[in-house]
Amino acid sequence: MVSSMVQPTPEPRRETEEAGLAAGVLILAGTPIGDTRYVSQALGDALINADIIAAEDTRKFADLCRRAELKVTARVISFFEGNEASRSGDLVEQMVAGARVVLVTDAGMPSVSDPGFRLVSQCIDAGVRVSVVPGPSAVLAALAVSGLSTDRFCFEGFLPRKSSARRTRLTRLRTEERTLIFFEAPHRLHDFLVDAAEVFGEDRSAAICRELTKTHEEVIRGPVSELVAWAEGEVRGEITIVVSGASPSAPEIGVLVEVVVDLIASGEKRSAAVGQVASMHHVDRRVLYDAVLAARRSSN
Repeated sequence: MVSSMVQPTPEPRRETEEAGLAAGVLILAGTPIGDTRYVSQALGDALINADIIAAEDTRKFADLCRRAELKVTARVISFFEGNEASRSGDLVEQMVAGARVVLVTDAGMPSVSDPGFRLVSQCIDAGVRVSVVPGPSAVLAALAVSGLSTDRFCFEGFLPRKSSARRTRLTRLRTEERTLIFFEAPHRLHDFLVDAAEVFGEDRSAAICRELTKTHEEVIRGPVSELVAWAEGEVRGEITIVVSGASPSAPEIGVLVEVVVDLIASGEKRSAAVGQVASMHHVDRRVLYDAVLAARRSSN
């Protein structure tokens, strides 16, 4: 017999120091994408107070500390894409035992197109608290300066290196109405733009954001076709590409006729209802008006 008693829904686990999780902690520390003046007090404190610092590139991390005049005493280990899987388990064990681990990547936010996702997942499974020191992000910085819509956007990161696979991914995004953000290596930028122009259309607006917050920061805006021409020469530096979303596609004419009919039924005059719907959905007013008349004749 099935019991009629309603089982209580378990509450989600909260990650607070009082929640009884493991004594250690993983801190995802965002680092400057260029100018070291953007090293925050919070980032400095996290690095100084760490027991272990897992760095994507230990030499670049040492240079960051030197330029920012940070005296770090923690043990620094390399932690990059090639060894993330093998080193995550050991780091989790040390955090369970109470270690304070800070993860830093070369620039920007760990786990966003950078190492860190596997480690975060294993920490969650092991009950280790995961915290964050938010820092500069090339994604949001590029979106903000692109001049394109910021209301809704999606981040696609790096696309496949081979043109055929890259075009397949771009084709799936062709009708995406949100602003699109990509990362790309400078030596593949031209090929990326050629594929984007073919798939999205040469008139699609875009912006190339190069070396953000660095000495040679540069933002090039325009139709994709113009950006293709600009990228034909040698391009250097970190590249983020922002592409405008697709224009909203107009609904089928039959759907718009139903909208007009509903407006007429609510008391709107036919001409005004047609004009309102045609303007809202960017369709020819005469075509919509004729379709409304045809629908009325067929219903009689």
